[in-house]
Amino acid sequence: MTGVKKDSFVRAYEKIFAPSKAVLQKDFTYCRYSYGDVFALAAGLKNTLPRHKGEKTICLCTTNTAVIAACVLASLAGACQLVLPYSFASHTITEMLNTIGFDFAIADHPEEMPTDVKTITPFPAATDDIFLKNNRNPDEIFLRLFTGGSTGKPKVWSKSPRNLLTEAFHIREKFGFSDKDLFAATVPPYHIYGLLFSVLVPFVSHARILPDIYTFPQEIISTINKHKASVLVSVPIHYRVLKVDNLSVPSLQFAFSSAGALDRSDGLHFYKKTGLDITEIYGSTETGGVASRCVSDATGQWQPFDIVSWKLKDNRLCVKSDFTSPEMEKDEDGYCRTGDEAVEGKGNRFALMGRADGVVKIAGKRVDLLEIQNKIKSLPTVHDAFVLALPSNQGRDSIVAAVVACDLTETHLKKLMMEILEPYAVPRRFKIVPSIVRTATGKIDRRRIEEFFLPQKQSSE
Repeated sequence: MTGVKKDSFVRAYEKIFAPSKAVLQKDFTYCRYSYGDVFALAAGLKNTLPRHKGEKTICLCTTNTAVIAACVLASLAGACQLVLPYSFASHTITEMLNTIGFDFAIADHPEEMPTDVKTITPFPAATDDIFLKNNRNPDEIFLRLFTGGSTGKPKVWSKSPRNLLTEAFHIREKFGFSDKDLFAATVPPYHIYGLLFSVLVPFVSHARILPDIYTFPQEIISTINKHKASVLVSVPIHYRVLKVDNLSVPSLQFAFSSAGALDRSDGLHFYKKTGLDITEIYGSTETGGVASRCVSDATGQWQPFDIVSWKLKDNRLCVKSDFTSPEMEKDEDGYCRTGDEAVEGKGNRFALMGRADGVVKIAGKRVDLLEIQNKIKSLPTVHDAFVLALPSNQGRDSIVAAVVACDLTETHLKKLMMEILEPYAVPRRFKIVPSIVRTATGKIDRRRIEEFFLPQKQSSE
């Protein structure tokens, strides 16, 4: 990367905090907020928060990309810490409050916040109060993201300015984004993929982004065509719904997908109808972006980003970059071990072979199969249980299945599982058995268990 280097990170701040007058007059969110408005909101936050003693933490319960950008600017300028949730549900916000604590929330719907959460509204101020003053140390934590677990227990991942800005500038340069681009997104900006591609990358590119989140197929198509958007930021489930005959988006120059593996048939349909190759981004909240690949590449292998190093250790993919969260354990060479198994391909590429740690994606959310299994085993009269993930014909996300040895009826078992698991983590398919089948050596016979669900899978999908 040429824009951000470890020994001159101040250049990244200069690129952000020294915009020209022409940039300040440009739209950031199309026809709603200019870049000048974003800086003014950031300055307002910076002026308001020091009235309270100590650096305060703000929970961002909003999908307003301009407000999120303003909060990021204010935090980079040393005004506050930020927390991004994985859900705006009241119980999630309360759990976050109890887990990590925060002082305020900025919320699209303040009336839905827990009663003990204080909401604030950012108001604009003179932008001179935000430009290049008291900027945060590049390696100091300024933002924490929560990812939901299969039993509702969230994980917390921290990010420094170097983590996020290095990645944003790298993406901008890798794909050649500029102030001519207009982004359309079907993903919320409070997840790491949405935060990068619908807030930070457009911002450092001085590009524009359409202000709403679009999810219905005709809405996505008509919005892109009406405004002549050049970049689509989406996820596999939305490329599945775009598998329609009237798909035509001539203004698009880039289409991105992340948060789960894209079904190849969906990608090829998009490619056939539009002539545009979808670029998949592989990574996670904790690792940041790792690699990309195009749907037209029949090998399915991943090309690591130029500034990401990788290696295999015991078939496990390990990565090293400025993007990784500080909570990730590093070996003596600075590599972080991911939860994915991989094999080496040609030309510095790799192919993913599946999760090694029992964590799979369900509806774009990370689910720990072992956690589900242990929870089911804790239910009354359950003697044993085994949980596995099955591929779905509805996309490349997985389906949770379980075999359970218990004295319950199917109706009773399902009711109990719904009480202890998040809805997306409840097994879609389960079978009550007298005992879990095992091999002669006493290991669970996974192949036999998978066969339990094969006829049902073929008939129902």
